[in-house]
Amino acid sequence: SLVGLSTAVFLSWHGVPVVLIDKHRGSSPHPRAIGFTTRTVEHFRQTGVEVPPSQQGMKPPRRARVESLTGTWLEEYPWTPGGKGAYGAEASPVHAIAITQDRLEPLLRERSAELGADLRLGTELVGFVQDADGVTATLRRRDDGHEYRLRAQYVVAADGATSAMREELGIGRHGAGPLSVQRSILFRAPLDEYLQHGVVQFEIEQPDLKAFLTTYSDGRWVLMLSDDIERDADEQRRVVQQAVGRTDIPIELVTTGRWDLAGLIADRFSDGRVFLVGDAAHQLPPNRGGFGANTGIDDAHNLAWKLAAVLAGKSEPRLLDTYDAERRPVADLRHDQLFARADYKAYLTAPKSDVPVLDDAAVELGQLYRSAAVLGADADLPPARRPEEWAGQPGTRAPHVWITVDGEERSTLDLFRRDWVLLSEDDRWAAAATRAAERSGVPVTFVHIGADAKPVDPDAFRTAYGLEATGAALVRPDGYLAWRTTTAPTDPAQALDTALNAAAAPTHTN
Repeated sequence: SLVGLSTAVFLSWHGVPVVLIDKHRGSSPHPRAIGFTTRTVEHFRQTGVEVPPSQQGMKPPRRARVESLTGTWLEEYPWTPGGKGAYGAEASPVHAIAITQDRLEPLLRERSAELGADLRLGTELVGFVQDADGVTATLRRRDDGHEYRLRAQYVVAADGATSAMREELGIGRHGAGPLSVQRSILFRAPLDEYLQHGVVQFEIEQPDLKAFLTTYSDGRWVLMLSDDIERDADEQRRVVQQAVGRTDIPIELVTTGRWDLAGLIADRFSDGRVFLVGDAAHQLPPNRGGFGANTGIDDAHNLAWKLAAVLAGKSEPRLLDTYDAERRPVADLRHDQLFARADYKAYLTAPKSDVPVLDDAAVELGQLYRSAAVLGADADLPPARRPEEWAGQPGTRAPHVWITVDGEERSTLDLFRRDWVLLSEDDRWAAAATRAAERSGVPVTFVHIGADAKPVDPDAFRTAYGLEATGAALVRPDGYLAWRTTTAPTDPAQALDTALNAAAAPTHTN
């Protein structure tokens, strides 16, 4: 699905030979996810996934509590806490998008194949055994039942909330637990007249019906119900008519769904040579922040460069330990944020009153990583804050600043590709970067700010990165700050050597 396909894209983009196993031959007719956040779009932009314009415009979708589409509209809810609704757009060259899952997945399949991924659709995993040197998977083609073995150095398990791989590894889960069973009805109906106010999500409140109705902005709508009742076609049409408030509109039923609403986080995100991503690692219920699929895509992006570095012999396998160290706290943070907010607070028997509700820009673009791949992320720092409040703090996403490169306006995010990047206004750091790369075997690209890349606003770079004129910032391949010195030390080359040796886990130093 989305996270597995994103993993294949990111790994292939880094030059890692990857085989994707998917028991399905295509996307589910039920789109499920539709909202993809700013950071997710940044990942796609970096790796050449060309996503069409948002189906619901550039602003976050609006939601209202209503009796029905034609009945009384009770109130409109703000999308983000505080009602600002920008969701980090001012801190990025891109913005969140609305595209249905069944239209995004083919784009990911196409891009991963272009990059060289081996897509084995209609194939399922029968079992696996890992040892000190790799993993042996037993696979079965679903069309003819043929079984064969495949040997891999690592496995990324993106096999969903009921992950058989997680269960086989004996990894437990913690969190709010199972909440309810949800039913959904996907249908087509001519209801565009009810979208004229700009609201696209509707909480239906009637004495005998509590439901959620939303449009996919392509003629399809979905009605979500929490009563777990099996309905025949006539009953499905009747409950849709009840939510709409009309019986004279033609309704074309497309498909139905049944799924568990739960908040559960795996106790660890890896075991030996197997790594959990997406719902296998964290089952997060749908919310206005889009934490579910987007958190999984973030997982894949974080893991891909680390696997690439280890497989290329540039980094020691201990670098892979930082995946769990960095991503599991993010999942826990987002789980707690979900249940501190109005959408899901009522599900808790004892709501957590001590969890402050964070701005979505903080959760999306301002999370803090603490691991051996980050220097200077002290324990007393908060787990997240708005991106502009970090000002270049190691362990956070490197800030977006508008720059010009060869006469074209670009973002500092465009400087972060597959290698480590050292940023400074002082060109004396160029020699330090060259020496550090030679000694460690880890490629480091030096970018002279003000020459190679000129900030559109002359003061923006120093402000965003918290640097003085002689300082420098070291950025990882995933666009996260690994190390920073606000001013140049006595021996810049030695300081950078030390930082790179700690953060990149190089396989050798000369």
